[in-house]
Amino acid sequence: MSRIGKRAVTVPAGTDVTIGAAEITVKGKGGTLTRTLHPAVTITKEGDAITVTPNGKNRLARALWGTYAAHIRNMVNGVNAPFTKKLEVQGIGYRVELAGTKLKFALGFSHPVELMIPRGLTATVEKNVITIAGADKEAVGQFAAVVRAQKKPEPYKGKGIRYEGEVVRMKAGKKAGA
Repeated sequence: MSRIGKRAVTVPAGTDVTIGAAEITVKGKGGTLTRTLHPAVTITKEGDAITVTPNGKNRLARALWGTYAAHIRNMVNGVNAPFTKKLEVQGIGYRVELAGTKLKFALGFSHPVELMIPRGLTATVEKNVITIAGADKEAVGQFAAVVRAQKKPEPYKGKGIRYEGEVVRMKAGKKAGA
């Protein structure tokens, strides 16, 4: 039994949830999110609560039960308050700037690295700290992972792009021989 799936998702005031035959749409002050539904789960709305139930006792239905409950909870939370991720650019000569809808990085390569900010997300840069915000939790996390993958923190000097609060395990350098 899914502990996450058993809990009903409460819909706050000002949020509109529409359940169709093949998709669910959540509208709020932060935007509109839509997700296609899998036939292994059934979603029902009763008052201000949304419940997810599996269709059958097979393994797929049980697996998707809690997954879809979590997705719907994230959709409801995201349209009311945006999800944010912060990344830090650390290293001498490493910097980032916002140029329109692009992030321009100087990461020690012979060329600048440019990344387009996906639609639905906003990015702000302040003293080599990138803040990515948006209603879709998956999109925020995926774009933050793409940004971090441009130059992961290396274990000798710690230079690179890391999440805020991420601890990089440092390795000892070469030892001086006798």
